[in-house]
Amino acid sequence: MAEHAPDVNTPKSSDAARGPRLKEIPLRLMVPNLITVLAICAGLTGIRYAIEFRYEMAVQMVLIAAFLDGIDGRIARMMKATSKFGAQMDSLADIINFGVAPAMVLYIFVLDQARSLGWIAALIYTIAAGLRLARFNVMTDNDVKAPWQSSYFVGVPAPAGAFLVLLPVYVSFLGVAPNNTMALVSAAYTLLIAALLISRVPVWSGKSGSRVPRNYMMPIILGVVLLVATLSVYPWQTLSAAVVAYLLSLPFGARAWQRKYGDGAFSAPEEGDIHAYYPQDDHKE
Repeated sequence: MAEHAPDVNTPKSSDAARGPRLKEIPLRLMVPNLITVLAICAGLTGIRYAIEFRYEMAVQMVLIAAFLDGIDGRIARMMKATSKFGAQMDSLADIINFGVAPAMVLYIFVLDQARSLGWIAALIYTIAAGLRLARFNVMTDNDVKAPWQSSYFVGVPAPAGAFLVLLPVYVSFLGVAPNNTMALVSAAYTLLIAALLISRVPVWSGKSGSRVPRNYMMPIILGVVLLVATLSVYPWQTLSAAVVAYLLSLPFGARAWQRKYGDGAFSAPEEGDIHAYYPQDDHKE
């Protein structure tokens, strides 16, 4: 009598395909994923507030989403709770919070007055944020690391892009009317931020682990306290000034990279490009 192949559609086979069942999951494994879910909720809620013309709340929710999305990975590494599931959730949250949410809030607030041009700018920014995130994920998974990767990003990081692209909204809260002229200027500015996201400009990351001299510790702490105080009392002035300061710092960061690592201020090699550092290596993929 011929043997029959096991039916892959039986409940037992289906359970096995889903992997072993776990009776209990450590709480530390759930915390980073909960933060990621909260970040997605905040980003989507920001879009809702924008639709309801509650723009200040919309901007606050988008910034909260960007903050939460920026720390969930670090918390996961600190708690030794990284997982493939968490990485996929984080990637989903990134495109929503750093791409879709700020673009939609900006479009509803001012870009819609530029009509098709405003929508095109919002689309390009969102796609640029997605490309930036995809490139970062590929670089992170690459086993070959460039010497400067611990200190610099390639292009403006997506969380910073979400913070930067909302500058027209911050300025409007200071009394600048969101008229047609401002809509056109905002569309051009949005395209500029999109270009910075996918550019190869070396941007200092602050992750090098360099130490701070002891005599600088107290001034830095006082500076952080001052920043938090001004942010709570003068939020839109502080955010506007921070955006301008960040943009002005980009050429200096690129110049510092060029002096230490490269031979072109705005031509950082792609991370993982082994030939950029070892031209004599004829490694083939």
